[in-house]
Amino acid sequence: MTSPQQTPEPHGHGHDHEPVQGREPGHGHSHSHGPAAPVSRHLRKVIAAVLIPFATAVVVGLVVLWPGGTPAHERTGVGFDRQTEQGTVVSVEQVDCKDVNAAQVPPTGDTSTPEGREAVNAQQGQCEKATIEVTSGAEKGRTFTEIVQPDAPRQLHEGQGVVVAYAPDAPRDLQYSVTDVNRKIPLAVLAGIFALVVVLVGRMKGVMALIALAASFLVLTLFILPAILEGSNPLVVAVVGSSAIMLIALYMCHGLSARTSVAVLGTLISLMLIGLLGSFFIEWASLSGNTDDNTGLIHGLYPDIDMSGLLLAGIIIGSLGVLDDVTVTQTSAVWELHQADPGMGPRALYRAAIRIGRDHIASVVNTLVLAYAGAALPLLLLFSIAQSSMGTVANSELVAEEIVRTLVGSIGLVASVPVTTVLAALVVSADRPGSDAGGKPRAAVRGGRRRRAK
Repeated sequence: MTSPQQTPEPHGHGHDHEPVQGREPGHGHSHSHGPAAPVSRHLRKVIAAVLIPFATAVVVGLVVLWPGGTPAHERTGVGFDRQTEQGTVVSVEQVDCKDVNAAQVPPTGDTSTPEGREAVNAQQGQCEKATIEVTSGAEKGRTFTEIVQPDAPRQLHEGQGVVVAYAPDAPRDLQYSVTDVNRKIPLAVLAGIFALVVVLVGRMKGVMALIALAASFLVLTLFILPAILEGSNPLVVAVVGSSAIMLIALYMCHGLSARTSVAVLGTLISLMLIGLLGSFFIEWASLSGNTDDNTGLIHGLYPDIDMSGLLLAGIIIGSLGVLDDVTVTQTSAVWELHQADPGMGPRALYRAAIRIGRDHIASVVNTLVLAYAGAALPLLLLFSIAQSSMGTVANSELVAEEIVRTLVGSIGLVASVPVTTVLAALVVSADRPGSDAGGKPRAAVRGGRRRRAK
């Protein structure tokens, strides 16, 4: 990879052959994401003057806000806040549902209600009586039984791994219950296939992308989540954590270069816009951020957490990944256009690159909207069943949160295209003749345009 401190020799782009009359300027460039034509030392100093203080502030923020660990609390036994162990289905036998009291008809005897009809149906047919062995924890080897109704969405079979909830305060016969199946093996295999495909196609770039992905998860799990639980401002934590992820991911994947630095600047400006818009509309729309059982449980366990700030933090973190893609693509487009035609000035570069950006916007914005709609599909189905009007659906806080999340993120995404394109066009066109760090003359540049090989 060509580093920003290196300057291509006048005879080519990193290859040991002379340029040929009429050859495309980008013929000999490498396939890395390093800039084909590094900018002048002056511009590198300007970029460094902006990015070094920013990176320093991020490091200081990490040090100041670094949590001591996730605060301890007494388990409530509700939802995810339960003690769990691993188990295995030892045996499964068929039994009559009436014999095991799979469900009780309401005391009133009214079977016309949905609950009554469900109870009657549950007493009909053959149920499964599964014997589960606990395979972890202090009571490893203990067994208990679980009744599975014929219409249950989760059926058990012999030898299947399961996750069991443990309630130490409950009566002994009711202390254990199956809460989920063990999916670790299929998930691990899928993750392995993903990593293999990334490495096979991306090669060294793929390896670096996987390392950057792991680093992003470390920042998320070791800094962002514990810091929020510890009581730090969610917005500040999200900004610092997202900035750290952005710096690690972009420079690790695309190299320490002027081109990557321009993408970082474009991403930073867009994140600032998303933060400002998100803060304004969350307050204006009176979004509390406490809209379901999970957020309610979080607020109950840690009442000092600012839930609306947590919502804004989620918007910023969720927008970061798409922003990285757009800003890197736009910066690369400008650099490649300049390499293909060094005579293009900043205005021509902007016009050419923005046409690429418009196509990117059309596809990515649609992707964002469909992604959020897909995540909220069960909720939208409930509103459809209730025959609610579109206005009623949009006004509910659950849907309003997704609307604000989608539109604020999309505005920042759209704005990142012209912002990054302008920055990249100005930087790559402002290359001036001079000497590199080794004293070797750079290719002659006049008025922001590099001369073609004669």
